[in-house]
Amino acid sequence: MKEYGGEVFDLGYQHYEGPREGRMRARKALWINGMRTAIGLGRGTRAKLLPALLFLIVIMTAVIISLTAAAADVGEEFANHADFYRIISVVLLIFSAIIAPELLCPDRRDGVIFLYLVRPLTTTDYIIGRWLAFFTVTFALIIIGQVILFAGLTLAVDEPFEYLKANWLDVPRFLCAGIIIAAFTTTLPLAVSAFTTRKSFAASFVIGLFFITAIIAGIMTECDYSYDSDSESFDYGSNQQVCEPITGDAGKWLGLLDIGEISDHVTDLIMDDENESQVAKQVSQLPAVVPILWYLIMTVGPGLILLHRYRRLTA
Repeated sequence: MKEYGGEVFDLGYQHYEGPREGRMRARKALWINGMRTAIGLGRGTRAKLLPALLFLIVIMTAVIISLTAAAADVGEEFANHADFYRIISVVLLIFSAIIAPELLCPDRRDGVIFLYLVRPLTTTDYIIGRWLAFFTVTFALIIIGQVILFAGLTLAVDEPFEYLKANWLDVPRFLCAGIIIAAFTTTLPLAVSAFTTRKSFAASFVIGLFFITAIIAGIMTECDYSYDSDSESFDYGSNQQVCEPITGDAGKWLGLLDIGEISDHVTDLIMDDENESQVAKQVSQLPAVVPILWYLIMTVGPGLILLHRYRRLTA
């Protein structure tokens, strides 16, 4: 009978003896990965172009406003922090619509989502991690521009220290307003992205939603200028003209349909500033609690839909 011998080889396998960070470490890794994805790190050159372009637009907008204010010697009267938000709002919305799907769609299309959701991560961990990653990038974009603008407006006046003493409250205001804007522009595109694996479909839907609702709200709040009852004649260029929306009293409610201005209505209240757009003027006639509640509905609502959608996908 033939005998067989055996050998034992020491291949160097060792037990892991380092710290076991568990669930929190996985959450942190997901957050960092999401931020890298949003700004294009670890991906091709094309993926970096849009985030880099947006950073450039935000910074240059703040620099140009500051330089113009300094050259005109008008300081705060030329432009303020609320104006800056309005200028970059369209660019920010387009950026969010295009980049947000990058954080969710590929994971579901390629089946990576199920690898993420092995223990200890849960669907809630995954969604919160992705949401926080995109929120962090969006908020950083907003605040970088605001800090540059604040510094520029401070240096544009003859007495910077007096300007700081008179306007230091602008800092907590634009920080709070930045959180409001970043939360909205983060949540809605991510919620839309939860219903498709095609990034282009999600981006097109969100961009279309912004522009279509802006057009509808603009039409519904369009003014039919009439005579002032206290005036003997109509002067289109004077303060005697009276704006009567073609939809009547319903115009101030229909102005809420403009998705792109939902956060603007709240930030105007925070910044104590008057928006000159026709839609904003109509909405400003409503009690302040109305646009605040509408913002919460349009932010918290999509967020809950996003969570529910992912829990169903992995149920």
